[in-house]
Amino acid sequence: MTYKDSAYTVSDAVVEELVGAGVEVIFGIVSIHNMPIYDAILRDGQIRIATARSEGGAVNMADAYTRATGKLGVVITSTGAGAGNGAGSLTEAWNSGTPLLHITGEADANYIGTDQRYIHESRDQLQMMSGANKSAYLLKRPKLITPFMKKAIQDALTVPKGPVTVQIPTNYQALIIPKNELVYTKKCDEKEEQINIPDAIIKKIVTAKRPVIWIGDGIIHSGASAELLTLVDKLQASVVTSESGKGAIDEAHPLCIGNFAWFPEVEEHVSKADLLLSIGVRFRGTETNNWTTPVPENHINIDANPEAFNRSFDTQHLLVGDAKAVLQEINKQLVDQSITVDSTYVDEVKQLRLKVREALRQVIQPYDEFADIMNKHLPQDSILITDVTIPGYTWANKLVDVHEPRNYLYMTGGGIGQGLPMAIGAKVGQPNKPVVLVAGDGGFMVNSNEMITATHESAPVITLLFDDGGYGILKYYQEAAYGRQVGVDLVNPDFVMLAKSMGHEAEKVTSAAAFEESLQNALASNKSYCIVVDVEAVGVLDYEDSPEYIRSFRPHE
Repeated sequence: MTYKDSAYTVSDAVVEELVGAGVEVIFGIVSIHNMPIYDAILRDGQIRIATARSEGGAVNMADAYTRATGKLGVVITSTGAGAGNGAGSLTEAWNSGTPLLHITGEADANYIGTDQRYIHESRDQLQMMSGANKSAYLLKRPKLITPFMKKAIQDALTVPKGPVTVQIPTNYQALIIPKNELVYTKKCDEKEEQINIPDAIIKKIVTAKRPVIWIGDGIIHSGASAELLTLVDKLQASVVTSESGKGAIDEAHPLCIGNFAWFPEVEEHVSKADLLLSIGVRFRGTETNNWTTPVPENHINIDANPEAFNRSFDTQHLLVGDAKAVLQEINKQLVDQSITVDSTYVDEVKQLRLKVREALRQVIQPYDEFADIMNKHLPQDSILITDVTIPGYTWANKLVDVHEPRNYLYMTGGGIGQGLPMAIGAKVGQPNKPVVLVAGDGGFMVNSNEMITATHESAPVITLLFDDGGYGILKYYQEAAYGRQVGVDLVNPDFVMLAKSMGHEAEKVTSAAAFEESLQNALASNKSYCIVVDVEAVGVLDYEDSPEYIRSFRPHE
């Protein structure tokens, strides 16, 4: 079947709405159930298609593209098994609050729900997608495709943001429809809504002697890093970041304690605060010792979502609004305020910043040298991605400094193996920044096929692959719980040969010195580069001798 270029189809309307929304790249895999949409993208010629090797990988790429750029991510998959393959990665996007549009087909409209086993049919694909997304929609009337797409895009971008799936029955995609224009005659007021902050709240901020600012990725989403820095410098407040908030403030800032919220010294510091100002932070269980962190009564929360009020911790005041706009107003009102800074408190914060880092360094030797090497050689605009792996969640996400917003990505939902496709998506979105992935051997094999996508899409990434021959942390947990291990030892390929077969440069290292040389080679090459770290040769971390707060940490919970 061929289509005349002059015909205007449902798929053309889909592409028109994507272009209108500023979409520049679409990730996905072509299928008989999305071919008309792919052809419409080709005919339009304004959107780049990045071809993944798995539906889950394609979703991860679109997710990371959005996190790294702030632009709407779009992914296209096939129906049934294809859509289902993307569900796990959509769950990750939902956990991170990523505004992402997932476009998939469906059985021909007259076969949906008939149990006739139409090719690629799922028993209830809409319900399956609803469980993995913020929302999921099924197109029921082809001529309504334009408002259908507008609604889905707006839903993804509306607080609380998240992934949205649209299902377009296969037989609708090539239907010729009238090309009509949807015009909104009521213009939105271009003036910014005035931010109202009661004087009582400003007074609490001004009079605080031990202020703590706890930040999440709400700062990043709103582009409020400059406003945050102004506030921090004015108040001389300590800054605790969630893992999602890494990079919202330059982690080299002397008052930035960083992503150490669940360390006992930091918990004690927060408990002694006379003001906690939390901004765009979800307070995840892994970062608050399952919501047992003692929070001061004087707690002011800034969040764009009113449902954040008292969600995890009691809040005296919730300022509902965009973080950038709210902080601009607070800073404006603080300009003429006289604030007495306690130099003893400032010194205490600086010492705490050093203390928690040194405590962690003692535990993870010799990998503290690896962190030092990364801080020394990685350009300040590098994007760091940590997969769910011991090096990622014990030291890389704390000791490797991130200097700019949108330059740190991690698996918010805790699923293993999504790091490689996320690294590729970030590189597609930010081609001029070095992208560095910290991965473990177990998780890496989940999506190792996407190495060829990095080559195919000219998206060079640097992978630091820590090979310990199994699911390392689970070995410790099983031994501690049962005195035995099962299902945790792995037979691995030769990772150097695997990487080279897919167009990557690769080498194995057995020491920190060799790692430093290899990292410099990788950065200079401007090619995809896989550095395989032999963990047994370098040294296996001894959790038994670690402090309780290290041994009890459960990254998957």
